Amino acid sequence: MRNYRDHLILSGSSIKSALIQLDILASDAIMFVVNEHDQLIGSLTDGDVRRGLIKGYSIDQPVDDIIQPNPKYIKKGNADIERIISYREGSFRILPIVDSENKIVNVINFREVRSYLPVDAVIMAGGRGQRLKPLTDITPKPLLKVGDKPIMEHNLHRLTLYGIDDFWISVKYLGEQIESYFGNGKDRNVNIQYIWENQPLGTIGAVSKITNFVHDYILVTNSDILTNLDYEHFFLDFLKQDADFSVVTIPYNVDVPYAVLETEEGIVRNFKEKPTYTYYSNGGIYLMKKEMLEYLPKETFFNTTDLMEALIKENRKVVSYPLVGYWLDVGKHEDYAKAQRDINGIKF
Repeated sequence: MRNYRDHLILSGSSIKSALIQLDILASDAIMFVVNEHDQLIGSLTDGDVRRGLIKGYSIDQPVDDIIQPNPKYIKKGNADIERIISYREGSFRILPIVDSENKIVNVINFREVRSYLPVDAVIMAGGRGQRLKPLTDITPKPLLKVGDKPIMEHNLHRLTLYGIDDFWISVKYLGEQIESYFGNGKDRNVNIQYIWENQPLGTIGAVSKITNFVHDYILVTNSDILTNLDYEHFFLDFLKQDADFSVVTIPYNVDVPYAVLETEEGIVRNFKEKPTYTYYSNGGIYLMKKEMLEYLPKETFFNTTDLMEALIKENRKVVSYPLVGYWLDVGKHEDYAKAQRDINGIKF
């Protein structure tokens, strides 16, 4: 993935320098003119340069003379997903992301990403991976390779594919290896911060330690899940249902090989011949409004199921999102072997 700063050019730079940079960008040839604080001033394409030269501007003049002064952009932390979809389906392929001070903090390219979701992601990666011993004796489970890269890198890549660029990773066991491997995320055009669990905090307790979320929506996921979940569809379903909390659920069909009687006080009212029942299990991926974090006790062992129970008790809207696609919890040796078999056939 190209570094987003390749699309930036400083105000006052010559048209000639812009031409050189546009040539390097090739099919992604659009630039955003910024001041010394990286604040957005305008945009520039090779078409703008051609029109400028036709008008008589020389290549030694500043780019400011030929820029488009009111380019489209996306506001960080206040992204309207419907507008983003309209940009993607229209003619706007490359867009800058600006913060509250109009400073460009990222540039998205819809040839490389599928969306730009207004979501912070928390990846829970502090577990011991006991069931995968001895593989996890010297390597944390999130860094065990599936195919040619670690399990968690598949997760991170999938999330960034939907434009998520603010990450928190909860670490404990061999967390130094995870922090060393992923770093601060700058080489991936994302921001990664780490939450250290001094003691085990359950499947969501560590989230209570985060006080600087950027967006109003929080996605929490286990680090050892291999999936091709469509995160944009998940988010749109969350909005459509006006949910407070949504959990990805995995459908399981149970075939009963006999006729099942439906009774009431011992009287047979009906029967079903060899029915199939569908049940839904917790998929370990959750989306919530940021205010739901108020129900988390501070730095206390707390599981996501505890949070769901608390929300249901308070009549908050907790919904299920049945997954259509691939999902595997890589928790046991047989799961790990299956992941190795499946990885090349999964349509990401």
